[in-house]
Amino acid sequence: MADTSGMQDLRAEDIDRIVRGFALQEYKFKQIVMISSSNAWKESYYQETATELSGGTGSAVKGVPRLANFPAAEVSWTKQSSYVEKYGIEDVISWEDAITNNIDVIARTLLRIARAVTKAVDDEIWDVLTESQSPSNINSVTIAAGDEWDSATVANRDPIQDLLNARKEITKDNYDMSSGKGFALVNPTDFANLLGNANVVNAGQFYTDQPSKNGRVGKIVGLDLIESNSVTDDYCLVGVKQECATWKAAIPLQVHVMIDAGIKYTIRAFEMGVTQLINPAALCLIENTQA
Repeated sequence: MADTSGMQDLRAEDIDRIVRGFALQEYKFKQIVMISSSNAWKESYYQETATELSGGTGSAVKGVPRLANFPAAEVSWTKQSSYVEKYGIEDVISWEDAITNNIDVIARTLLRIARAVTKAVDDEIWDVLTESQSPSNINSVTIAAGDEWDSATVANRDPIQDLLNARKEITKDNYDMSSGKGFALVNPTDFANLLGNANVVNAGQFYTDQPSKNGRVGKIVGLDLIESNSVTDDYCLVGVKQECATWKAAIPLQVHVMIDAGIKYTIRAFEMGVTQLINPAALCLIENTQA
């Protein structure tokens, strides 16, 4: 049957498209992980040990004698498992508000629903990639007390060196930080501290502006600078895009609109997935929390 302009099918399709459009701009961290589909409730993967191989006690890789057997080494992996999670939210709008309010409550609700789902996903990605800000597998750099990006002693602030130190730790594990896939995640406060630093202001080659998109606000020391409120205060995460982790998408973002004619609109958005930390050595957490 043909639909007229006011029927539910067309309204639902339009709302679904609007929410998806908002969401694509609100996601900040999905751009740094590999996206892979999933059709299972439990997802397992193997996390490679970051420690460099050695010949073992008394069997150095260097200096193998003539006719001697080569030292034995063994690459190891640890099996990890995780379960997909559901992210969702809904709002109910009265029929009267939808058609008579001075504010476009439908549009505002769509925007806020999109933000709520994407923020929850970004929060989860941040938590997994930083190991809840308690690094055990990923690299880490701790800024000495008094040298914080907002240190009272301005001369002690050196965020560029801190970012270079993080790059160094990742490169030492044989990840290519010059490939154009490097990133640095910061929150708005540390973004301001970073861009206001004299070393950055006085040396334009360290920072370049670029059109803002999905939180990307520039490039510094070869890293895409991504600003987000999902980043915990006084932390910065440096890494290699798509190599560090995977988002296993069981159900991509969906939007459903239930219309109870003459009474209400119910707008519901949800998705299902899980973040997997595949290559922890491709990440380095900078801690800027010393008192």
